[in-house]
Amino acid sequence: MAIFFAFILAAILGYIYGHRIRPNKRLQKTLRELKEKCSAVLEDEKKGVYKTIVTENQKSSELVVEVKELAVTQAGQVKVQYLGAYYKNPAFRTRKGPELLQEVQGLLGDYLPKQEIEWYEVNGRHAAIKEFVKELETIENPHTARK
Repeated sequence: MAIFFAFILAAILGYIYGHRIRPNKRLQKTLRELKEKCSAVLEDEKKGVYKTIVTENQKSSELVVEVKELAVTQAGQVKVQYLGAYYKNPAFRTRKGPELLQEVQGLLGDYLPKQEIEWYEVNGRHAAIKEFVKELETIENPHTARK
């Protein structure tokens, strides 16, 4: 008789785990991954291009730098991270990759004027993603409630 009750108890606990607990963990994991992916897409929103003329030894070339906004000061300066750079006249300087980015860091510094950066256009897709993330954070779902 005890074996019969143990079997019934195991079946009930298996049902509860399989139909209630495990799906909720999968749902929580999926929501976390979705929020992370949306955040990664929204990070692209703060990128732009800065152009300037560099002159050295009677030669000059236009320097084009792709930047990412990290912070904005009250004075209208933008703290930037340099993502990529190139000279329009490749014979002007021959550095490439990380060496060129270090050179650009030395030339321009950490802060650039906000009005001189051409920011990439953000379309309605970013606004829709922001609204979706906000909705995910405010939804009250009993299956994902943290205790």
